[in-house]
Amino acid sequence: MTTYVIKTLWRHRTRTLLTVTGAAVAMFVFCFVGSVQEGLHRLTSGSDADRNLIVFQQNRFCPTTSRLPEDYSDKIRKVPGVRDVMPIQVWTNNCRASLDIVVFNGADPQQIQQARPLKLVEGDWARFASQRDAAIVGRNVAQRRGLVTGEQFTIGDISVQVAGIFESSVPAEENLIYTSLAFLQYTRGLDAAGLVTQHEVMLTKDADPDRVANEIDSVLSAASVATTTRRKGAFQASTLSDLVDLIGFAHWLGYACVGLVLSLVATTTVMSVQDRIKEYAVLQTIGLRPLRAMKLVLAESTILCVVGGTAGTALAMVLLSISGFAIGAEGATIAFRPSVELAISGVCVSIVVGMAAGLAPAIQAATVPIVDALRQS
Repeated sequence: MTTYVIKTLWRHRTRTLLTVTGAAVAMFVFCFVGSVQEGLHRLTSGSDADRNLIVFQQNRFCPTTSRLPEDYSDKIRKVPGVRDVMPIQVWTNNCRASLDIVVFNGADPQQIQQARPLKLVEGDWARFASQRDAAIVGRNVAQRRGLVTGEQFTIGDISVQVAGIFESSVPAEENLIYTSLAFLQYTRGLDAAGLVTQHEVMLTKDADPDRVANEIDSVLSAASVATTTRRKGAFQASTLSDLVDLIGFAHWLGYACVGLVLSLVATTTVMSVQDRIKEYAVLQTIGLRPLRAMKLVLAESTILCVVGGTAGTALAMVLLSISGFAIGAEGATIAFRPSVELAISGVCVSIVVGMAAGLAPAIQAATVPIVDALRQS
């Protein structure tokens, strides 16, 4: 049966190639959209997103507008349920949505090493901790900007020495550049001495995040700058609210791509069956059972879809792994990363769509009136 199906497809190789190419392009887009959705899910969920809090200036959005006293961390540490506090100064080259956003996070090097799941693939922590203008760069940023260890990197008013390049189990981290807090605070043009953008609060295991958040805001309500404290995941989702809506719309684009593959493969298979309707009649006269005829057509549509879908999925995985694509806004970034789950999803969707596309023409081939078909010229 496999040999017959392959010969049938090869008989109309141009049509087969165009169908496979169309399926590949559609599944490529489907996987790309899926990677964006996975990136958003990773950013707004997980243990640190639910158990860490972000203290931000009330009614502020872009990091450049939030200016909290650094010594708020001393008051926050006294709140029951707080394990540690990390003051962070954030600088970004663009507060609007961008595919090439550069985000600096300034914090204490020792706290960065303890609180972030970072692994240096180049450079060393000692240089980063001891040199004031040193920075460690996320792998995705290094790929996009062509940065290597020891190089000077300048953007806007900020100029740093790349002390190392890191990778992380949290993909969004690989789109950040970390420097010391003092460096960003005293960089010319930022005017942030004694100020930070936000405080990240790590909680004890038994602490209630919502209760602690309310208590922090209550404690700081009488201070010079009012604050809004939220879980880290909720804070990032709010920061990326415009992109969340856009990604939600893109979700339907993924479904549209699946529908396109279904329509394309179904059309090709129907044309193939109609071209060979007399052939199916002859096969039935020599003993081919209707169920067997259905299997032949289903195999044809499934092979078309699986070959094209697998090629598109593989191409998407390769491009996502080497490109370091990310989109961000207001200092938060969504990393586009390949995953085993996404690859399996692409292949499984291809199989299901291929079988669904071949169902109607398979029934047509199995129920063809033998006498009428044989009379066709």
